[in-house]
Amino acid sequence: MIILERYLAGAVIGGTLLTLAVLLPLLGFFILADEIDAVGVDGYGLADALAFMALSLPRYAYQVFPIATLIGALIGLGALASRSELVAMRAAGFSVARIIRAGLLGGLLLAALAVVVGEVIAPVAEQRGLELRRQALSGDVAQQTPYGFWAIDGRAYVNIREIASPTRLRDIFIYQVDAEAGSLVATHAAGARYSEAGWVLEDIARSRVSAAGVEVERTERAEWSSMLDPGLLKVVVVDPQVLPVWGLYKYIRFMTLNKQDAGPYEVAFWGKVLHPVLTLSMIFVAIPIILGSARTTGLGPRIFVGVLVGILYYLVSRTFAFVALLFGLDPLVAAIMPPLLFITGALFLLRRVG
Repeated sequence: MIILERYLAGAVIGGTLLTLAVLLPLLGFFILADEIDAVGVDGYGLADALAFMALSLPRYAYQVFPIATLIGALIGLGALASRSELVAMRAAGFSVARIIRAGLLGGLLLAALAVVVGEVIAPVAEQRGLELRRQALSGDVAQQTPYGFWAIDGRAYVNIREIASPTRLRDIFIYQVDAEAGSLVATHAAGARYSEAGWVLEDIARSRVSAAGVEVERTERAEWSSMLDPGLLKVVVVDPQVLPVWGLYKYIRFMTLNKQDAGPYEVAFWGKVLHPVLTLSMIFVAIPIILGSARTTGLGPRIFVGVLVGILYYLVSRTFAFVALLFGLDPLVAAIMPPLLFITGALFLLRRVG
């Protein structure tokens, strides 16, 4: 029985790895196609786009891992069903519960692999890819540091402590040095918004330092003519899905202490914490589909069913995420409800197939 369990677990793992081997090149093609428009801009060449694509793949592999596990389980176990091996196992006394346990055993190994990819490899690779892309597009005029984003903007030095989005900035420092006049103008703005007319600074405090002394003035709003556009800042903004669990936890605490909305990061945090559960639930969903079809369904229909279930899961999970962000649903509930719904559906199907 132990040999059979290992055999079934190996089928699930092999099918999942085969699915990833097919999906990742397709995802890489779409990433590269999206980057083609930027090729030729400043120093961003085709080699940079290829490197960015390769460094982005671990993140996408982590995101599609549950769906790949579902399709892989359908392929691996479906191959056994088509050769009547599952029927022979059940006839020999190998129960449905043992089949589920064997599938989940393979799922545990896959979930561990997904955690390594998503928590160790993907964050480092993604940040390196964004850094490479930013350097190619902006040269040495911008740099991301632990103290925020620094950029040379004409004759000014800009420090942005928080980039909420490519069109919304917070806690901005602008330093302008006039060597001939021997003066320094230091400007701090609580925030900045980008519109069609350009940047608008908000809640401004400006200090002018010269030999005559220091002059301070305050302004509610002012236009800001800057080379920093949303296209450049987009490569600096870190998607919450890219950050590791511990990074999300620290950022959530930071935003909570500063009384800022941490909703998207809380949703991403619980989604990552429950990612292994999601991977296992996908195997749990695949088994009743296989047992219900037995030898009557070919590989193509099984893959089609897996894709449909994967799309349905994506829509359900995104719906709960939007409900959490828009209507204040607890992020933990929003993250755990989709796997629970699909496991409940799988249990219902298992009762029908015995």
